[in-house]
Order: sequence, then structure tokens, then C-alpha cells
Amino acid sequence: MEYGKNIVWHHSQISRSHREALNGHRSVILWFTGLSGAGKSTLAHAVEARLHQRSCRTFVLDGDNIRHGLSKDLGFEDADRRENIRRIAEVAKLMLEAGNITLTAFISPFRLERELARCTVAEGDFIEIYCNCDLTVCEQRDVKGLYRKARLGEIAHFTGISSPYEPPENPEIVVDTDQMSIEECLAHIITCKKWAFCLPFQSYQKP
Repeated sequence: MEYGKNIVWHHSQISRSHREALNGHRSVILWFTGLSGAGKSTLAHAVEARLHQRSCRTFVLDGDNIRHGLSKDLGFEDADRRENIRRIAEVAKLMLEAGNITLTAFISPFRLERELARCTVAEGDFIEIYCNCDLTVCEQRDVKGLYRKARLGEIAHFTGISSPYEPPENPEIVVDTDQMSIEECLAHIITCKKWAFCLPFQSYQKP
């Protein structure tokens, strides 16, 4: 079966730049990656809250939430993880075109899948944020008890225990969440010049 054979892309009369102009800021994808417990969701929501205070249009795509709906048919084997990231990347791309600052909070353990997600959009539209955290600290933060279950063999394909995590080699932003406070991480992300051009037009002056 040939999928997409009789499908034609329909171009909207309203472009991404029109939506960005209406919003007063550019759109971008902020892709948070790291081990379970590294602080991805916490930081993504903290960044969103700060951007909301600046009147930015934002949305967080959270790993658990996505698996309640869009990816509820997927497991955690490598192939399913790849498909999960592919779906997320496509949704993030649509939200980028809608003019939103889109924040994703997923382990996304494999470099290749993260690179494929990056390649779905133009250069500069994808900001990879590595939440670097020592595994022992992630386990200490494990309020859900997932690491304990993984070490007992009750959860298969668990990243960091029975499935690998491949750290980014050249992320735009790195936050050491086992050494920095949430406020320090938040300040580092918000002030990073790698994506400052996306912030509200009236509040950012080019150097």
C-alpha cells in the first residue's frame, strides 16, 4: 500500500509570519531532553509560566500527557519510542507554524530521533535543552518509584537502567539540574541568546 499517494499539501492564506506578527513574537520549539527525574517537565512549565507573563503564546507537550492520548497505543520498546518522538515532532512543527513557542518535555533518549525531530523544521527553529542530571540524583527524586521498579525488573526498557540514554553532543542549552536551582536553570534558559530573537518584539533589542 502506498501511503500519501493521492494527498496534496494545502497552503494556508495565513502564514506563520502573519501569526507571529499577531502574537508579537516569533515561534520556536524548545526541546527539553534528559533522564526521568532530571527536571524536564518542571523546567518546561516554569519557562512557559515566565513566557506567559511576557504575553507569549505557548504550549507544553508533556511526555505523560501525550501517552494518554496521541501515543496511547505505543509501548516503550525502541521502535515505539522512535514513533512517539516522530509524532511529537510533527505536532510541534504544526504548533510552530501556528506561531506558538512550543516546549516539549520528553526523555527522547536517542540522538538520531532528536536529530530527525530537529530536521523537520528550519535551522534556528529547534532549540535543544539538555537537562543534565546524575542518575543517582534522578533516582533520589523518583517520587513515582519507577527506578526502583525498573531495578527490580518490574518495568522493562526503562531509560538509564535497562535502556540507554544518549546525551546530546551539541545542544543549544545545557542546564545541570543536579547542581543548579530551578530559578538558576530558568534564568539561564530565558536569557540564552540562542533563542532571544523569539521573545516579544518590543522587549528584545538586537545588540
